[in-house]
Amino acid sequence: MTLKPETPTTGQVDGAWWPRSRDLSAELPALLAALATRLGAVERSTYQLHGWNPTGTKLATGGRTVRLDGFRSQRPGTVTLVGAGTRRLTLLVVPPDTTDAAAAEAMREASRPGGDDSVDSLIGDELRRTAPAARA
Repeated sequence: MTLKPETPTTGQVDGAWWPRSRDLSAELPALLAALATRLGAVERSTYQLHGWNPTGTKLATGGRTVRLDGFRSQRPGTVTLVGAGTRRLTLLVVPPDTTDAAAAEAMREASRPGGDDSVDSLIGDELRRTAPAARA
């Protein structure tokens, strides 16, 4: 995971995350633990339904329960994490089967200070080829 510095928000994402699988319930606990200093306790995560294997609506992790809300309308290739109050982060999700070079480039660009790239521009051709919708 990489994040932009804590400055005024720019662009459509606040950083990037490269999970090892499409199992959100298995991948999310490590991400939430890594974000604890930035967001505090995460209460909710929203995600694009087609980017992940089916999952439940709640995840017990770190002694807390996180609400998981999947939407068809959420921008593909993103996950949003909501902490206590109004703190939130939207991350570009690099597909697990992306090559190291393409993933490193996407993560670098998504977390570039002051970067205002759109999700579409951050997801290059290689990431599009590995995205679930492209495989259908």
